Amino acid sequence: QVQLVESGGGLVQPGGSLRLSCAASGRIFAVNVMGWYRQAPGKQRELVSTISSGGSTTYADPVKGRFTISRDNAKNTVYLQMNSLKPEDTAVYYCNADYKVTALQRTWVSNWGQGTQVTVSS
Repeated sequence: QVQLVESGGGLVQPGGSLRLSCAASGRIFAVNVMGWYRQAPGKQRELVSTISSGGSTTYADPVKGRFTISRDNAKNTVYLQMNSLKPEDTAVYYCNADYKVTALQRTWVSNWGQGTQVTVSS
């Protein structure tokens, strides 16, 4: 079973920064796209950012220019550097990864982390 474990959330003042990490562990042959999503109270989970194994990135419009996604393929870890945080960034942030456990697996399997709380408040 592959597990995704997030860390780095917390309470920060508006304008501050946080760095989230998510490490995939277990029986892994390959990891494809990794990404971050968030869910604020009373709202649906939304995409924040994704990064392919080759380093191609996407960002949701609200975070462009403020958040930076990166990954360490050797460690199967994805990061999210969040700068200039705003109160509307407050949410539970979830990591997601598409992976294969063997070379014979035909399709990518998607899994989620347990989430880490980010609160932006003065």
